[in-house]
Amino acid sequence: MRLNSRAELSSITRYIRTFTKHNGSVSRQRLWLRSVASFSQHRFSLQRPSSSTVSLTYRTSVRSVCSSGDRHTVNVDDSLSSLHQPDSVATSETPSEQPDATGALTPRAVVAELDRFIVGQTEAKRAMAIALRNRWRRHQLPPELREEVAPKNILLCGPTGVGKSEIARRLAKLVDAPFVKTEASKYTEVGFHGRDVDQIIRDLVENAISLVKQKQRKRLKNELDKLVEDRILDELTGPAARESTRESFRSLLRKGALEDREIEVEETRPLSNRPGFLQLGDASAERMTEMIRSLDRIFTVQRSGAGGNSSSKRRMKIRDARRVIEEAEAERLLSDESLTRQALQLTEQDGIVFLDEIDKICTPSHYRHGADASAEGVQRDLLPLLEGTTVSTKYGNVNTDHILFVAAGAFHQCKPSDLMAELQGRLPIRVELRGLTEADLYRILTEPENSLLKQQVALLRTEGVELEFTDAAIHEMAAIAAEVNTTVENIGARRLHTVVERIIETISFEAPEMRGQRVLIDVMNVRDALGGMLLKTDLSRFVL
Repeated sequence: MRLNSRAELSSITRYIRTFTKHNGSVSRQRLWLRSVASFSQHRFSLQRPSSSTVSLTYRTSVRSVCSSGDRHTVNVDDSLSSLHQPDSVATSETPSEQPDATGALTPRAVVAELDRFIVGQTEAKRAMAIALRNRWRRHQLPPELREEVAPKNILLCGPTGVGKSEIARRLAKLVDAPFVKTEASKYTEVGFHGRDVDQIIRDLVENAISLVKQKQRKRLKNELDKLVEDRILDELTGPAARESTRESFRSLLRKGALEDREIEVEETRPLSNRPGFLQLGDASAERMTEMIRSLDRIFTVQRSGAGGNSSSKRRMKIRDARRVIEEAEAERLLSDESLTRQALQLTEQDGIVFLDEIDKICTPSHYRHGADASAEGVQRDLLPLLEGTTVSTKYGNVNTDHILFVAAGAFHQCKPSDLMAELQGRLPIRVELRGLTEADLYRILTEPENSLLKQQVALLRTEGVELEFTDAAIHEMAAIAAEVNTTVENIGARRLHTVVERIIETISFEAPEMRGQRVLIDVMNVRDALGGMLLKTDLSRFVL
């Protein structure tokens, strides 16, 4: 709240005078007036703009003690809302003001970040970048329009090993939002044994809960550190120790001199998470599991009063006890319904689902004989999720209207048009990823920030071996990988793993005896190691 004149400060004084007249004695009234004088000097920030007005920024609330002894908190900012308040100052935070990590990333920045790890596939990167930016744009819209804007789901089509899953993996690290990557082939139609597609949303909510708790733990890190330190000091000195004794041990503890000292720690964990607890697979069984856990918590409370947790005392070193105590304190601080509500809202507004292997639940049109529990039925169950429905979870109901779905598949034995027409309509943005050429494979070996060759060099350096590759050797590796992909089976960039491992197999085995040596891989080394790969062409492919 801003006060633009000393007359308004007088308004505060009159308000307090009136309040204390009905809630305290004359002496308390005088005490209040002296407090206001001190308050005006120390608790207001004086800012002199170009005009002669004095801007006073209120920073705290006023507490009063009534004659009855009851304490009340009077927030002057609320009680004096009729005082001057500039129109430009919002009285409450609108949803469009909520922080969003993707808001700081333009589509160009997202593509540049993906370029650090993925070669080519610019069209797919641009489609994902635009989808992320559109989510931020939607948050800036008025509420009535925001609800009408639905995400445009994406279908990525392309051969295996061209970067579809890698794009998802990198995006998961890039976005600050609930993200789930799963395979469509894991699910079955409702009514069949196995997991139904609603489990995707339940997993997304669990991811959101973890994300919100992680943010809160970072915010409460200092408080958690203090609680952990106090718990350790209680075990070292006892809760009734003198302050000087505690401070002495605190100093030693912060210096790390007591890390090997053993203390007794009460380790608490839910009984339902202990080894051997019943874990079941499909949706009905999962609901049964949740029911059993609820009954377990009830009986445990009656049995031990431990809040549904099983506790046991163990002796462990302080360095190990820190983690156990921190987990217990964090669970106590973060067990709040507001966190759950925040996670559910985050799931509904910013959740992203990457559905890989979508082609594995697609039956070719010439081979379609009827409903299949792992194909047609799953497609039908996916329709309401992509269109928008409400899914029941143990944390509450989740609406999927604004969750972004990205499906990906190689479509070797079928075509995207073999998907159900309704499902195709719910994946309006289709992106074709191209196959990798020899030049692409060479770039994959050399350009990414943590390329395959850089990883191998770093691994052998831990043994004291310096591994180097000539440029001609790298070109030869790419050429052989492209040739094998063409003549045997096209598995894209995954072929490079086979090629590189075949080349450095002997060096990796003998590395402990080669400390201090430098190994140079040239074209001849590559041909000697990989010559046999080109001779193993599967001739049965040419038999009619």
